[in-house]
Amino acid sequence: MYEAVVIGGGGHARVVLCVLKKIGIYRIIGYTDNVDRGKLLGVEYLGDDHVLDVVKQKYPECAVVLGLGQLTMSDVEKRAHIRSLLERWKFTMPPVKSPDAVINREVELGEGTVVLDGAVINSGTCIGKDAIINTNATVEHDCRLGDAVHVACGAVLSGGVRVGSRTLVGAGATVVHGVAIGEDCIIGAGAVVAENCLDPGTYVGVPARKIVK
Repeated sequence: MYEAVVIGGGGHARVVLCVLKKIGIYRIIGYTDNVDRGKLLGVEYLGDDHVLDVVKQKYPECAVVLGLGQLTMSDVEKRAHIRSLLERWKFTMPPVKSPDAVINREVELGEGTVVLDGAVINSGTCIGKDAIINTNATVEHDCRLGDAVHVACGAVLSGGVRVGSRTLVGAGATVVHGVAIGEDCIIGAGAVVAENCLDPGTYVGVPARKIVK
């Protein structure tokens, strides 16, 4: 078995721990967080993220899985900071795929990407690093997703969709075939994106329109 550590101790981390346990090839050493939340699903608390330096020395081949959720641009920044620490310590960050997801042939997943239960990713799709394809999300054929994209629970990306790095597609949102979404965007829950949304910002409604402050 391979050793693994999960970063984060919140609700998303617990979901990731469940997936790792179902995969069955990892011995989960523990989790890191700024707060000691006690055992999570029987997994020990190791300390804050700086304890990873000690973990790397003790377990040189240990893998790390990001268990930090991503709902705001602040979350994106936190995940990027953790990524920089992990690169400094030369940790392996494998893509993690739930056995209860459907990932068809000719799909590329970047390192650190997590695919959760019930997700469907169809052929010809390429997903960058540190993405989250959340519970029951659908990413149809020939999509291109950048780094640190979050496709939230129940969201649907139709075929040929492009999503820029660090963008969140909210729960239950739908993106129409062939549409492009730029970097650093937030697509609100339940929105329907029928036209390109290329400028950074928040888009809501049916059809989705940018919020102007």
